[in-house]
Amino acid sequence: MICYRCGAEVGDAKRCPSCGANLSVFLKARYISNAYYNLGLEQASVRNLSGAVVSLKNSLKFNKNNINARNLLGLVYCEMGEVVDALSEWVISRSYQSENNLANRYLDEIQQNRGHLDTVNQTIKKYNQALHYCRQDSRDLAIIQLKKVLSLNPKLIKAHQLLALLYLQEGKLELAKKTLRNAGKIDTDNTTTLRYLKEVNARLKEKSPAKKNKDDDLISYQSGNETIIMPKRFKESSIGSSLIYIVIGLIVGTAVTAWLIVPSVRDKAKEAAKQQIVEASDTIATNGQTIKELEGEIVKLQDQLETEADNNAKVKEQTESYEYLLTAYVAYDADDITSAGKALDKVNTKYLSKNAKEIYTDLNGVVQEKYLAELYREGYSFYQNGKYEDAIKNLKKVVKEQEDYNDGSAAYYLAQAYRRNGDLESAKPYYQYVIDNHPNTERARTSQNYVNAQE
Repeated sequence: MICYRCGAEVGDAKRCPSCGANLSVFLKARYISNAYYNLGLEQASVRNLSGAVVSLKNSLKFNKNNINARNLLGLVYCEMGEVVDALSEWVISRSYQSENNLANRYLDEIQQNRGHLDTVNQTIKKYNQALHYCRQDSRDLAIIQLKKVLSLNPKLIKAHQLLALLYLQEGKLELAKKTLRNAGKIDTDNTTTLRYLKEVNARLKEKSPAKKNKDDDLISYQSGNETIIMPKRFKESSIGSSLIYIVIGLIVGTAVTAWLIVPSVRDKAKEAAKQQIVEASDTIATNGQTIKELEGEIVKLQDQLETEADNNAKVKEQTESYEYLLTAYVAYDADDITSAGKALDKVNTKYLSKNAKEIYTDLNGVVQEKYLAELYREGYSFYQNGKYEDAIKNLKKVVKEQEDYNDGSAAYYLAQAYRRNGDLESAKPYYQYVIDNHPNTERARTSQNYVNAQE
């Protein structure tokens, strides 16, 4: 074990022999972290994935350097279909321990499989599209999108749950139950899945009719040692009486048909003909209104298509931000500061998750100083060699990030590059900045001369 204060190797001692730091609390925290890790490992082995996520997060709260817990959390996320969260955990794990870390192998396998990354991107886009349809109450379209999501990523539990919820709202209880059972096969003790399944079972129980008791229409009585069972409405009759009843029934039926049913059928036929004429007239009258309503629907659908195009553009920019962040990290790991800085410049932080923003902030803090120095060195070299457009491109990036870089040297040489490139108007603001912020210097006097000459 390494001392948290001085970094010395202390073994299992409760006090550091080098700095004397008390390690008892640190040892207890590490013990609790390992206990949560073991619990999470047991839960993951029986497919209680949501419980494993909670246990492993608790393990990392007590010891963020528990590499085994962080790597296992990434695997659990991956098994639940949350590939982006899994990548975040593995990247953090590799930042804590760059060598002899299984996270390196996981990240390499995903980076080499570009098809899998494309599938993940498509899954995220389609799932977000389904959520958008749900907010618009377009359940049919949302169900279609979720089916596509599950065809690309069958392990995405939240897609199973959302699809089951839509089936539940549509009254398709059997399909909802089947979908929730599929989600239960992935994560056995997910509380959301179990709550939805309980609601489905309750509605199925209400919907199924009560079974009729077979003995309701039967009566029984004891005759000696035998039990006689017979229908309640049983009545004995002779053959003669039965024939009389049949003849009477035929006579009555013929009379009813002749005097009641036939006239009634004729009247109903006439009434039906009149009703058809009225309905045809109503149909003709309402066709114009229907056409107007359909035109309104077309306009509404066109607006929806424009909105979806904007949403797709936002999802694309979010995906690109994560890709640039991952590219920057890989370049920094390879000691390619320039490539890392260029990739970080293209990251739009408003699309990053909380964990991803923390990674971006830490990485940008390390890379930024070296990256600006490299940009300034290249820009100054371009300026000396007469490559003024290249110099403007590099020095402008430096001034944008740090206006007073190198005591205003970057702003001064950017102005000089603009002037020598024939663009005095663009050079003036940077000359003025040197004059205002670095007075009584040779560069300020030179800048003032150029400004005066231009005026």
